[in-house]
Amino acid sequence: MMDQYPGTSVHFRLQFTGFDLGLFSTCSGLGAQVEVEQRPEGGSNGFVWQLPTRVTYPNVTLGRGLTPDSARISAYLSGLQRGTTRGTAQITALDPTLRSVIATWSLREVMLVRWAGPSFDPSRSEIATESVELAHHGFL
Repeated sequence: MMDQYPGTSVHFRLQFTGFDLGLFSTCSGLGAQVEVEQRPEGGSNGFVWQLPTRVTYPNVTLGRGLTPDSARISAYLSGLQRGTTRGTAQITALDPTLRSVIATWSLREVMLVRWAGPSFDPSRSEIATESVELAHHGFL
């Protein structure tokens, strides 16, 4: 019997600048990339220096089906009319029982840059989903 869950069928809790935005079923975009500048070695045709220049971070997108937690996003979005500020966010991966933490990522200088609400089409029987997209300046 396995005591630990592998990283499948997890849920993600998003806490953003004092707001608990609830549980999400998908998370994509966590990552970092180091840009590299190439400089050939003078006098040595067989060697090129790989010099790191900057680190970039893609936007993080979390998605879920509509739940009562969707009201938390509406409450947060209503406050954006007073202005957008950067804060911190914590994304926590929870096991399927929602009791054990698998991993946590803390992001700095985070700004919610996009919310996409559900599309309703009576000719298709699909789950109504929503997603949020976060821009950030790296990990804490």
